[in-house]
Amino acid sequence: MDNTLAYIDQASFLGFRALGRGPVPQVLWIYEHPVNLDNLRQFHRNLGHGLLGRRIERSPVPFGRDRWVADRGPDLDIATIPRARSEALDWADEQIRRPLDPERGPSWRLAVQPFTEGGAAVSLVASHSVVDGGGLHLAAANALEGVAHDLGYPPPGSRPLGRAVREDLWQAARAVPDMAKAVAATIRVARKSRDELATSAGRSAPRKRLDGDAPATVPTVVVHIPEGPWDQQAEDLGGTSNSLFAGIAAKVGQLQGRVDQDGMVKLAFPVSERTEGDTRANALSGMTVTVDPKTVTTSLREIRAELKRGLTDLAETRNDLLAPLPLTPLVPVRLARMLEGMALGSGMPVGCSNVGQLHPALNRPDGTDAELLVARQSESRITTEILERMAGVMFCASVRVNGIVVFTVSAWQPGADNSRDHLVETVTGALDQFGLTGTVVA
Repeated sequence: MDNTLAYIDQASFLGFRALGRGPVPQVLWIYEHPVNLDNLRQFHRNLGHGLLGRRIERSPVPFGRDRWVADRGPDLDIATIPRARSEALDWADEQIRRPLDPERGPSWRLAVQPFTEGGAAVSLVASHSVVDGGGLHLAAANALEGVAHDLGYPPPGSRPLGRAVREDLWQAARAVPDMAKAVAATIRVARKSRDELATSAGRSAPRKRLDGDAPATVPTVVVHIPEGPWDQQAEDLGGTSNSLFAGIAAKVGQLQGRVDQDGMVKLAFPVSERTEGDTRANALSGMTVTVDPKTVTTSLREIRAELKRGLTDLAETRNDLLAPLPLTPLVPVRLARMLEGMALGSGMPVGCSNVGQLHPALNRPDGTDAELLVARQSESRITTEILERMAGVMFCASVRVNGIVVFTVSAWQPGADNSRDHLVETVTGALDQFGLTGTVVA
């Protein structure tokens, strides 16, 4: 097994090193009944024998490719002091804020928080530099089914320094033709995106990083919607489940003020490219579609067509977007920090992830069905200063489990009411405009 990081994973790790933070996918299970700790311990052990059972070892060559090494992860974290069930999301937020480091570890964590009323919350978080959201779901499902993968990674520090330098220099020399092509591709992409790059550059982090700002909490709302009414409404509006999800996300984005000068909402979708046996941390690309939120409550045909066009355009532009990646090992950390705003893009995009039907095993971390499952993504070490520079954040996710559509929104907007109560009102108000009634469960 080649343990060299794919270029896209090298880029993700470079971003983490430059900013000291990064995206954190999380799966949260809430049990209203007692959990089986022995089964959770087995789940934890199995997680260390798959995509999570690794961390990154830096190349001794400044422009060398980094590599994966084996690391089974930290111990199962079981809280000794129970907390109220009403604090479940607060505890989940704390799990995201706790440090994860794809190089030094821990790069992932499984934690359990008992409730004073009985039952418990179970959280699985990971650094995006080690696994993306789809990979985290796959790793969890495999672990729950007892499927173990020996990825063949060596233990940390197994390469003597002299050998590591020789191997990485030779690898860099062989990559020169790819780098030359990447230079040409970068120039081509920059010319095509000149206006957007100029607009987004102002979001980049200042050279002197502001680490003294207090951590911020991005409020999250979780709503249960029966899948029968959900599917019926999608059909009545001439759409699909995915276009209904996108329409609701656009409406929430509009109500949150995440619109451009024409009142349009930009939706950013990750597109999974993970195949059988794919060991990349980030096996995905992405597409962005612009939606008129004023029309989505009466018809989903336009947004459905826009999503199809987005996928068609992605098939045509994907290679252009990935072509510059071989230059990643040459990018200094300081330059990567300056390029953060360009990576974010212009405008105020709404992140969207419609996972769809989950593997049944994924709702049973202790062998029994959890009463609630939440799949979401947030930023570690986020502060108010960072959120304001990013023009806020909004992320919508949707999964199906046990006949329920679980719709999750995390959002923070500069200068707005960023209380959870306000977000609850916004999300339920958007659902009401689609004729949907949901139960706020967290």
